[in-house]
Amino acid sequence: MIIIAETVDIYKSIKNRFTKRGNHMIHKIDAKGLACPQPVVLTKNRMKEFSHIEIIVDNETAVENIKRLAESSQWSFEQTVSGADFIINIKSDKPQTAGSEKEAIISCGISGSTIVFSSDKMGKGDDDLGAILMKAFIHTILSLENIPSALVLYNSGVLLAAENSGAADDLQALHEKGVEILICGTCVNFYNISDKIKTGTISNMYDILNRMNSAARLINP
Repeated sequence: MIIIAETVDIYKSIKNRFTKRGNHMIHKIDAKGLACPQPVVLTKNRMKEFSHIEIIVDNETAVENIKRLAESSQWSFEQTVSGADFIINIKSDKPQTAGSEKEAIISCGISGSTIVFSSDKMGKGDDDLGAILMKAFIHTILSLENIPSALVLYNSGVLLAAENSGAADDLQALHEKGVEILICGTCVNFYNISDKIKTGTISNMYDILNRMNSAARLINP
């Protein structure tokens, strides 16, 4: 019975990702809450496998980026609005093949910025003052109209994500708003705080460098 139940659950999970219309299947992507450029990157990856994709997003930047991707790939583009969400359908006669598309210009604006924390102090000078300034800096991010898409923490910057750091609660709030938080695993091990990390993803240098390299703007307080 356990095997049957697991099989049914797997079937439901797979089925929920697809909707049948007419004689073809539509691949569905729920990209609500994902920071730029994640919705368009997910879509581009699925275009290599599927010829009809429905994407649900919650901001106009994602809509415009997916529209540019569809146009550069010669796919049709349709958009409808449902409450606060945008439902996008893109279609092609066949899945995209390598080299078949022109490079689409992806624009994330300031929301595509990544903030890099290489220290738990802000600036150089008095350490106590630097710690106060860093906590205030992180708290202020929450009040920005366009929050960054990602935060990268390495070296002593990882201490900010530890419980009782004074900044962990604000980092958690940013994570809940959809901000990706990458934390250097080697640094966490060096400071022996793996059991104290309150939020974010323990990551590696490849993912950290990839995030910094793809950012529209890097900020280092």
